[in-house]
Amino acid sequence: MPSAPVAPWPPHVLVADDDPASRRFLCDGLRSLGAQVQSCADGIQALQLARDQAFGLLLLDCRMPGAGAREVLAALRANGGASSDSLAVASSAELDMPRQRELLAFGFHHVLRKPCGIAELQRVLALLPGAVPVLDDEAALRASGDTSTMQALRQLLRHELTQLHQDLGAPEYDGTALDGRLHRLRSSCGFCGAPALAGEAAYLQQRLREDPRDSVPAIARFRDALAATLRALGD
Repeated sequence: MPSAPVAPWPPHVLVADDDPASRRFLCDGLRSLGAQVQSCADGIQALQLARDQAFGLLLLDCRMPGAGAREVLAALRANGGASSDSLAVASSAELDMPRQRELLAFGFHHVLRKPCGIAELQRVLALLPGAVPVLDDEAALRASGDTSTMQALRQLLRHELTQLHQDLGAPEYDGTALDGRLHRLRSSCGFCGAPALAGEAAYLQQRLREDPRDSVPAIARFRDALAATLRALGD
């Protein structure tokens, strides 16, 4: 079974941040991870760049001269442009949970708290569609040892995902049990070479533990990754 194709690499990222130190770290960190990066220091220039160029990812600071992240995204979505449908991430050094929920509800795919590290930037890049393969045959073979074992484990994973997909859609489903299922699923994904779903499971666990009320967007993302994995497994 061939691995799912990945998106074109490297991704083109716009970093908009008026703090020179933050901008330098974000740009250097993203470049070290393989991204092509263009930067600016104010919201007006960020909006113009996003209108003129197609970026795969917009990383926008919440407080910038001219326009903050929300204003830039609202203008871009309302008036169109080359990056009007691009994945958008808001960044800020001042983020409480109500503020994070507000930004996610506004349309940002993720909220990055500053200061951050390379691991957080890796998670941001992993948000890009196809950045992480749905199935990785080489990783699965290393974990399982041979093709027949890999195929058998993937059939078990397919059954597990089919059941989980049904359970998540049931109105009476008890979400308190989800954390344990996600923990077990991440192990199964490791043996079967399903890195995209493993990443979304870890992200959903984090959201559920921090604040269950903040988990609705993460659950939607997880269900999308689950469905994509089932398709790749031949469901």
